[in-house]
Amino acid sequence: MRKLINRLLGGRQAMQGKAIVPQVAAAPRVPEANHFDIGLKDAGYDGWYRVDSGELYEGFAIRAEDVVVDVGCGDGGCALFCANRGAHVIVADIDAAKVAATTQRLSGTPAREVQGVVSDANPLLLPDGVASKIISMEVLEHVDDPAQFLRELVRIGKPGAQYLLTVPDPVAEQLQVGLAPEVYFQKPNHVRIIQRDQFEQLVADAGLVIERHSYYGFYWSLWWLFFWVCKVDLADPQHPLLNSWTRTWEALLGSPQGSLVRQRMNALMPKCQAIVARKP
Repeated sequence: MRKLINRLLGGRQAMQGKAIVPQVAAAPRVPEANHFDIGLKDAGYDGWYRVDSGELYEGFAIRAEDVVVDVGCGDGGCALFCANRGAHVIVADIDAAKVAATTQRLSGTPAREVQGVVSDANPLLLPDGVASKIISMEVLEHVDDPAQFLRELVRIGKPGAQYLLTVPDPVAEQLQVGLAPEVYFQKPNHVRIIQRDQFEQLVADAGLVIERHSYYGFYWSLWWLFFWVCKVDLADPQHPLLNSWTRTWEALLGSPQGSLVRQRMNALMPKCQAIVARKP
């Protein structure tokens, strides 16, 4: 730090009879970083995308005999994992373009069958008891009526069906207030911040039995805070601050006690919370 301060100030030297003008050196260029690759690696430590065990998330295994419904599929990352396991995959989203793109993305996979449904989930255009695995990631914070939305998810599940539900964690969300653009907390984006106990209550009230409630993604909590102030394009988020943070986290993941630090930070300020639940 001392060397950095000296460099930024150009090594001030008093010169008799002359004004002292600090010479500010150019900030060192931080190499570009692949933020999303590091984020994916971090997710693996948190229990995501376990190819060897077939678990999309720890405790949520996908098998070829499963019928999986991904509600709010977005770009289809989770659906792709399930398709590669040979499952029958149904992707649903309010955005017709995303449904079309995701079904096309899955068309060359080992999936038994791929279907696309354009729906706002009020109601879901699917029959009762169709699915053995239901996924809904980062959707509840968007919908007008979370209880109604969950009822639809429960309706389409078979008895014994398993659910993977995620929402942003309230700690990270609250920190973004005043930093994120106002539209971040406006419809059709995040219209509510879901507290941890509230999330559990919503799931239990829908008639599901909670098997696991976990927290992950501290890396992304800070990344997004930095992203808002860097004002760069999300398609190519290269900035010295973001790159430094990603390189720091990458170094931590490779350090002897990195796992312990990561677990502690996930408990303190996770980006997301996840519930794995089952329909009785």
